Amino acid sequence: ARHPRRRELQVVFQDPTESLNPRYTAFDSIAEPLRLLEGVRDSAGLEARVKAAASDVGLPLELLGRFPHQLSGGQKARVNIARAVAVRPRLLILDEPTAALDVSVQAIVLALLAELRERHGLAYLFVSHDLNVVRLMCDEVLVMYLGRIVERGPAAEVFARPAHPYTRLLVDALPRLGQPAPAVALPASEPTSPIDPDPRQCRYASRCPQARPRCSELSPSLSTLAPGREAACHFPLVNLAPESAA
Repeated sequence: ARHPRRRELQVVFQDPTESLNPRYTAFDSIAEPLRLLEGVRDSAGLEARVKAAASDVGLPLELLGRFPHQLSGGQKARVNIARAVAVRPRLLILDEPTAALDVSVQAIVLALLAELRERHGLAYLFVSHDLNVVRLMCDEVLVMYLGRIVERGPAAEVFARPAHPYTRLLVDALPRLGQPAPAVALPASEPTSPIDPDPRQCRYASRCPQARPRCSELSPSLSTLAPGREAACHFPLVNLAPESAA
């Protein structure tokens, strides 16, 4: 391979329409990384690999000759995914891969991604604001606020027992089936400017209901609360430290 590292890491971008070249057919889009990263040149070999990638994501082969404007949103999403997995990466970065899709199409694409992960042993780095998608697709989560990681841990544990006040706000705002919309108390103050935040204080201090004077005096670092659980908070919401033996 010409670029082994680039082969190992591929990206699926947020908008399937904007990330496809309008002058490329679906075939051309899937073939491009095979040409550039694997040096596949012979037409028969290239056609076989493109068709294999299309079949892998459930894209009908008769659509390979179509341009992006001739494809539906779900079909374009499949082309984007096929283009990424065609070179057999180890890590797939998914940047809001369902944000631009209808809800019904989102479910189909998420099911496809879950199937591909199991079939090929892929690792996913999911970037998303949709916590329901995160809870469905991710084993471990990193919660960020104004560009800084504020909590990390196994997804099930973080959703069940959030340690950072910002994570708690996000989890509390999640809709729950058969229940009325949750009443979430939104912070009254304005958020810290992301352009020039004060390095001395916690970036969430101005909006945090748990804030104390120390939060405005010292920026908390990401600290271990328990094996696999970390939070950047002076006063985490839960005590995850193991109990000492009597």
